[in-house]
Amino acid sequence: MDALNNLQFPESQAARLTILVLTGLALAALLFRAVVRDRRRAGGIGLPAVVDWTPAFRGGGAFVRHGALILALAGIPFFFIALADPHTVFRSRETSYPGRRISLMIDASSSMLSPLPSTRLAKGAPNDAAFFTTVGAARYFVELRMGGKYRDLVSLIEFGDDAYVITPFTSDYENILLSMSLIGDWSELMAFPDQGTMIAKAIDQGVGLFKAFDFIEASGNVMVIFSDGMDAEVLQDGRTGFDVLREATAARIPVYFVRVGGVSSDDRLSDAMWRSAVARTGGRFYSAADEATIVRAVREIDDEATGRIAMREYSTRRPVFSGFAIAAGALWSLALALRFTVPWLQRFP
Repeated sequence: MDALNNLQFPESQAARLTILVLTGLALAALLFRAVVRDRRRAGGIGLPAVVDWTPAFRGGGAFVRHGALILALAGIPFFFIALADPHTVFRSRETSYPGRRISLMIDASSSMLSPLPSTRLAKGAPNDAAFFTTVGAARYFVELRMGGKYRDLVSLIEFGDDAYVITPFTSDYENILLSMSLIGDWSELMAFPDQGTMIAKAIDQGVGLFKAFDFIEASGNVMVIFSDGMDAEVLQDGRTGFDVLREATAARIPVYFVRVGGVSSDDRLSDAMWRSAVARTGGRFYSAADEATIVRAVREIDDEATGRIAMREYSTRRPVFSGFAIAAGALWSLALALRFTVPWLQRFP
């Protein structure tokens, strides 16, 4: 009964009208039958009974004799429920899964065209540019999450002088991988309009995305940045690493920064500067000058990005009339089969 109460019946009016029509026809048929029977009895001639050679069944009496009719009647409610076109109710529920809300950020600035050979992460890439290695590293990270027990919510941001949301938060890993394949195309990289590096723009865009999805106050938020760390704002505007990562620190979102390529000779962009700024967010900094180091860094991030996230799941309205229609058809078919095959069910009352 609870299952029926949780269904909606958009065609209930049609079902009720059909019930009334069929009930009226049934009553009319019974009345006609009664009148015809009385007329036959009035002018009929009595004859001796014909001997029935069918073996008697004494195990169930009238109930068994009327079994086919009972099955046929049992199918009628299922038929009318199916006729009312039942649908499940649209619902939402709060649940939790192992995983994190992860914002992946990939640097597509001109400095990422510097060589960083990779035989695994950038397999099939048009050249040895560090950009393709970082795209491969991000793809490898997503594949690790797919192979684990996690159900993360992942977004993808590509940045240079400005930052662009390629894919907002989604639990569809395949969608994220497709987006990475698209931005990892050489012609797409050459058409990318912003060739500088402003990591702060990516951070601001990422924090804004967390806010847009109302995740900013929740636990389990993470940012993962793949960049060479050649930040134009640090070099030209005199900002520090703390300034660049200020939004993430204020939002209490740990940042995992994988700096690809060689070590900078400029103290303003040194590993020590980035490591100190990243540590303040609660994350970790990785200096990765080769493919093996990048792979190790990605694995460590995967190991550390544990926990559970709460999310709201929605169930759509789905038609479920087929189950009731099948039940009605099965009962009627069984009733007909019994009616014409079992000797004790040859008579309806």
